[in-house]
Amino acid sequence: MPELPEVETVVRDLRAPLTGRRITGVAIRWAGSLRAPGPGTFVREVTDRCVTGVERRGKWIIFRLCSGATLLVHLRMTGQLVLEPADAPDDAYARLILSLDHGQRLRFSDMRKFGRWVLTDDVEGVLGDLGPEPLAAGFTVDAFATMLAQRRGRIKPLLLNQRFLAGMGNIYVNEALWQAGIHPLRPANSLSPQEVADLHRAVRNVLRAAIGEGGTTLENGNFRRADGGTGGFAGQLLVYGREGEACVACGQPVERITVGQRGTYLCPCCQPSAE
Repeated sequence: MPELPEVETVVRDLRAPLTGRRITGVAIRWAGSLRAPGPGTFVREVTDRCVTGVERRGKWIIFRLCSGATLLVHLRMTGQLVLEPADAPDDAYARLILSLDHGQRLRFSDMRKFGRWVLTDDVEGVLGDLGPEPLAAGFTVDAFATMLAQRRGRIKPLLLNQRFLAGMGNIYVNEALWQAGIHPLRPANSLSPQEVADLHRAVRNVLRAAIGEGGTTLENGNFRRADGGTGGFAGQLLVYGREGEACVACGQPVERITVGQRGTYLCPCCQPSAE
């Protein structure tokens, strides 16, 4: 968390207000947020640069700069990017702040300190190992079937593998597998053509629906939109976090198991085990 819908929401929130804006100053509160380069070089190379575009790749936020360099931001578990007035009250978890030329600032807060910033001239060198985008036109049912055909591992960890499919995370993998009626421990190459098509549709549907609601903000409040607001998809989660509640499709209690050290929610009736 945040996953693809949350990152896409932040990108959409920031694209218009940041494009064309000049970065007038940088305050680094915790140097550990920088993967590369070091603080001195980072400040020098970012100050007085204009933002020419805001994009997303997987769970990475991409800021294109007029210098030709690119700022990459990964929010990880608790990272937040908030656009606020320059004189906004301080935040105890602020790790890096970009001052902007129109009286605002972009604040990066990160309670757990897992988020990372990268300033690079070689975006492909950083993001080149990411798998395809699940909402891209090229991610077709046939392409998905080919990707799964040679994979013997369990389907849930595979969908979480960013080198296999970029942007998916625990919340939406749980939801997509439930929608498709597929048990999370099924071997990936055991899915029938119909199951592949159902899962492909479920992945895209749940991601689009979540983006439409501005992402998911859970009770921990870790995800915040760029204006400080919350995502509205939590109320539409049909299986994630609903252990012991009745499945909305069949009425059987939702179960929670652990798969790859991740909490995994499923309906044993709607998602029968292959065993």
